Amino acid sequence: MSVQIHPMLCGVLETDAKGIMAKQPGRLRLPIPSYLIVHPQGTAVFDTGLHRELQKNSERLGPLSKMFDVFFRPGEDLAARLRAHDVDPARVDFMINSHLHFDHVGGNADLPNAKLVVQRLEWEAAANPELIRKNGYNRTDFDLGHKLQLADGEHDLFGDGSVTLIPTYGHTAGHQSLRVRLDSGEVVLTADSCYMRKALEEMILPPFAHSYDAMREVIHRFRAMERAGARLIFGHDAAQWNETAGALTQPLQ
Repeated sequence: MSVQIHPMLCGVLETDAKGIMAKQPGRLRLPIPSYLIVHPQGTAVFDTGLHRELQKNSERLGPLSKMFDVFFRPGEDLAARLRAHDVDPARVDFMINSHLHFDHVGGNADLPNAKLVVQRLEWEAAANPELIRKNGYNRTDFDLGHKLQLADGEHDLFGDGSVTLIPTYGHTAGHQSLRVRLDSGEVVLTADSCYMRKALEEMILPPFAHSYDAMREVIHRFRAMERAGARLIFGHDAAQWNETAGALTQPLQ
């Protein structure tokens, strides 16, 4: 069996564009994706979407609730999405968080037996009081007692080069993306190291970052990957979601 990727929409956030793309006008609706990776040796989930409590109200976000309008209905949580793919959430082998912001770790509790794979730099940042305050990390989202595997840079998840964590530091101290080699070619799930195509093409960065220099370097790397034939799936690109990933699963409404 070949490696497969199944994109899953686990909520939508709406916010002022300038909040995530510096000086951009208007409002944006942002898909909050999770990805099921099916490999002959096991299953992995890359990012886990929003926390189930946000289906009722946004109080869990604290000060961030003023920045985001949340659209998240029952049946859109990670566990429900996995069951729709005939996958038992309790039997997922690996849970990969690109980083530990709320919209990438909210469904971690839905995968009780998965091994959490995260960059060591990110895990350490989420224990640093200053960076917790700066990033709005909520340890009750992700520090849940999972068996932990801390990666130091690039990590080959299954040992055959097909599913590889790649360090893309900058958005946060230890952000990582995922490179997957399918029969149809190489796919890179950028997560928040590149929110959308506009960021890739115009180098429009968010108004916040752990390191802008590192973010710029990562975007240059992504441009080179795309020129070499890789397909980039951006972190929160509504247009791309509807045209590609969303066409396979749930379009962004």
